[in-house]
Amino acid sequence: MNIHDFNRLLEPDGEIAIEAASELNPIERDFLQHYQVLQRSFPDELARPALETAILREEAKKKFPFAERMFFIREALEQASSYEVSSYRANRYKGYSCLVDLGCSIGGDTIPLARIAPTIGIDRDRLRLAMARENLRNVGQPGDTILLQHDLADELPLAGDRELALFCDPSRRKRGRRVYSVNRYEPALNKLLAWQSGFPALGVKISPGVDINELRKFDAELEFISYKGALKEAVLWFGPLKRKVRVATVLPGPHSIESDETYGMEYSRFDRYKEEFQGVDPQAFIYEPDPAIIRAGMVRTLGRRLDAHQLDPHIAYLTAAKSITTPFARVWKIIDWMPFNLKKLRKYLREHRIGQVIVKKRGSPIQPEELINALRLEGEIERVLFLTQLRGRPIVIVGMQNQIS
Repeated sequence: MNIHDFNRLLEPDGEIAIEAASELNPIERDFLQHYQVLQRSFPDELARPALETAILREEAKKKFPFAERMFFIREALEQASSYEVSSYRANRYKGYSCLVDLGCSIGGDTIPLARIAPTIGIDRDRLRLAMARENLRNVGQPGDTILLQHDLADELPLAGDRELALFCDPSRRKRGRRVYSVNRYEPALNKLLAWQSGFPALGVKISPGVDINELRKFDAELEFISYKGALKEAVLWFGPLKRKVRVATVLPGPHSIESDETYGMEYSRFDRYKEEFQGVDPQAFIYEPDPAIIRAGMVRTLGRRLDAHQLDPHIAYLTAAKSITTPFARVWKIIDWMPFNLKKLRKYLREHRIGQVIVKKRGSPIQPEELINALRLEGEIERVLFLTQLRGRPIVIVGMQNQIS
């Protein structure tokens, strides 16, 4: 889609074309078929962008509660945070008189930021800015939101102001491929930090798969955020926006665990005493920490809260004698456990009439589908099998299908 096509969509016949496309309940896989249907009633310059819009709006419902009123291009939608995550993130900026969304794209982050304070959105792409303007209008954002076309490779078109806070979602793709190094973002992280002297309050969205070693030199809080059990993103908070050193946040909630220790410190401290800790046998319950906890390196921190211990010093499963409900982990009751042996496991499952299993694994090379096929299950009882390690040796834990929390 180009800017001319987008402007046509805003005209009355464009709105009609989008409505007609939406009535087809289109999906990307059947694009050509739907396109041919729309061509019977609309010119190509309307049929194609209208169909693209209808498809992307349907896909965007997973991220935006008001997706049916928004405009997207595919790359922008794929990179956008869900509204729940961006709204949580925007709350960090409460108290500032003005906010700036650097690389605002279609406005997915600008919308919740503008609900906190007057916001300036900056992007170099004319089409994305046009979409952002329409998206802000369609969701009823305050009229004092300003959108500027500007390339962030140049200096910021703003005067330094300590009462003004910045948020940036740098581009993490080049030629359609993901970029994980903060030095290859556009703009690169070092470029963003050069602006901090004039704007101390800075938040930067980064990939959750970032190389932690690249971040150790920065004086920032590193926060990992998950939503409904899936790790979504990481954020670096600089200056007055920094509260701790490491944070793991679980949404909905929010629920956070914070630490003033640098990333990996709890493990380096553990390494000094690893001879004293070789793991513990499975107890009554097994916990699977949320991915934000795992990525933030807070498994043992969570274990202390739950009075739980790692089964193995290198595996992110915890076990405990009692179950404590927590938003930071899923927990199952342990029925039995044994050293892993395919024949013995098959015999055990048949003797206990276990015919349906979910296989979860950490530290095991076995693929769940291959194991299920090899077990040749029979029976009506459901269980969860955990393939993991204990003191470096493979074990299998049999847990209740219904998780406790």
